Amino acid sequence: MERFRSPIATYSRLLLAAAAFALTGCVAQDKAATSSPSAPKSAAVRIEKATDGKTPIMMRIFKEEGVLEVWRKGSGGKYALAASYPICKWSGKLGPKFAEGDRQAPEGFYTVRRSQMNPNSDYHLSFDIGYPNAYDRANGRYGRYLMVHGACSSAGCYSMTDAQIEEIYAFAETAFKGGQSAFQVAAFPFRMTDENMARYKGDPNLPFWTMLKQGYDAFEASRIPPKVDVCGRQYVFNRTPKNGAEFSPSRACPPSDPMPDAKSAYAEDGRKPQGFASLLSPAKAPAPSISGIEEAALAADWSARRLKGEKVSQSPPSPSDVSEAVLKAALKPVLERSARALLAAQAAPRRRMTEAPAVAQDTTVRPRRF
Repeated sequence: MERFRSPIATYSRLLLAAAAFALTGCVAQDKAATSSPSAPKSAAVRIEKATDGKTPIMMRIFKEEGVLEVWRKGSGGKYALAASYPICKWSGKLGPKFAEGDRQAPEGFYTVRRSQMNPNSDYHLSFDIGYPNAYDRANGRYGRYLMVHGACSSAGCYSMTDAQIEEIYAFAETAFKGGQSAFQVAAFPFRMTDENMARYKGDPNLPFWTMLKQGYDAFEASRIPPKVDVCGRQYVFNRTPKNGAEFSPSRACPPSDPMPDAKSAYAEDGRKPQGFASLLSPAKAPAPSISGIEEAALAADWSARRLKGEKVSQSPPSPSDVSEAVLKAALKPVLERSARALLAAQAAPRRRMTEAPAVAQDTTVRPRRF
């Protein structure tokens, strides 16, 4: 009898381990994952011919519009839109990602290096966008394996169709082959026009989005990916510290000057006048956004219970749906992990977030399923 128990017990442990690991990133919920041993050559050849094989790229993502854009650098140094793809699925709400398992797709400015590309993903093809970045870590946010991938299914990632990810992946491969060491991915809740910002004037995420808008406006004005740094737990764009100082994510921002050749759509001090604040909000109600870490904690707890096979609601509860005791219980592990992540960020060496970061190569071994 013991001979038959052992394989079953082993299989059960493997299932539990897989469920626990699945919380770390995005998990296919609606479609079986596919597999590809390498990037399809047909797409790579087609993109290489179209881009002369040596063209740096950057990408922009817009949640509300459901769009992923690929931009290519032109001969004059400015970037032009090369392709636009409808996002097949993204999970969560508008607003940033706070914690592992909260099902939120990240928002912010991220850097993708060649080591983050995975041609052997169970989701056809994928690349890790680089969450958490310096801003996320400085604010105690944590999580792993947040991807752009195929298979059209998502629980925290940006998922495309297999045909779309083949082309997107080929753009990146071609850029790396041409010598680009890293490309920027800017993920936004929506197109950050003054009119769209006015729709969210009362939203709890407005301060975060106003900060992102500075980088959005800088690109809109110059068509050049902004130089991105983090100091004082805030993003700063196209700035150079004075007197040999350095930007440190967890320390106050030093005095700085705007980069001399960087055009900007905001004022000399680096902040755009909030023209949207005086606009009337349109009658159309905005899309819901995540209310903060409490809602993220409840979503993470809901995800963990669901993967354990517990009976849960169809969607994660909101803070107003649960008792104070339930909310505190869900918050406790998230706040503890957030505190550990913040301490680790403060102890870590400074990392730059430029288009071609001068940092050690990311050698993290990505699991094949992502």
